[in-house]
Amino acid sequence: MKIVKHSGNIVDFNRDKLKNSLLKSGANKHVVEDILQEIDKQIYEGISTKKIYKLAFGLLKKVSNSNAARYNLRTAIQMLGPAGFFFEKYIARLFISEGYLAQTNLLLSGKCVGHEVDVAVKKNEQVEMIECKFHPKSETNSDVKVPMYILSRFNDLKDRSHPIFKQKDKISGCWIVTNNRFTGDATAFAQCSGLQLLSWDYPEKASLRKRIDEGQLYPITCLTTLTLAEKDKLLVQDIILAKEIINNMAALEQIGLSPIRIKNVIKEASELCKYI
Repeated sequence: MKIVKHSGNIVDFNRDKLKNSLLKSGANKHVVEDILQEIDKQIYEGISTKKIYKLAFGLLKKVSNSNAARYNLRTAIQMLGPAGFFFEKYIARLFISEGYLAQTNLLLSGKCVGHEVDVAVKKNEQVEMIECKFHPKSETNSDVKVPMYILSRFNDLKDRSHPIFKQKDKISGCWIVTNNRFTGDATAFAQCSGLQLLSWDYPEKASLRKRIDEGQLYPITCLTTLTLAEKDKLLVQDIILAKEIINNMAALEQIGLSPIRIKNVIKEASELCKYI
């Protein structure tokens, strides 16, 4: 059976790929098989991958909010937009969880011009800059022009002292992080130039997806028990991660949730972040 991807490309329906994505949500094999059987009944020639995703998400949500939240991860990260400001804060949280100090939204003077730096991190006295390439659509990849441009900015900044964590910090490394993927040429250029890349599926053993699961760093936008407006209000309060509301009833009260809804939201967040 042929299905239509987000990009418009027509491909064969891959049942095993859908099965694996459902299993990664934490749902057990019996639940996954029941969902697949129901989807088998409803799909048709030319159905979009977006429609299949919605079907799977809806069926999974009937069984477990937290499993549906985990299945919704990539879409949830796309909701940290539209400009990517909250994605930058999210990436800072990710590096902090791995033992770094982090600052966001910096304006630093280079040798030639000034530069806005999305995130600066420090670990073992080494300071590195992170540039975040946020894409609100899953089919948009970062091509070779991205690392080429960022390398020139890094080179303009690296030999100078900057008041970041200390008064005279020097930037010794550069990361580029995207919520989607890099093209092959982008990856090759970055490797050749000494730039570190982090994307949804790269590097294979330490990708963004794997780091999120290992650190239980699920964004607040994952949660199925909150509305879009409620998620936006929490993001404005600098609540970026689902785990940040588990012991923070006050934040949920401030956005107008009833005691029953607060209980449900905290239950979902707790179940989501206990999953390994």
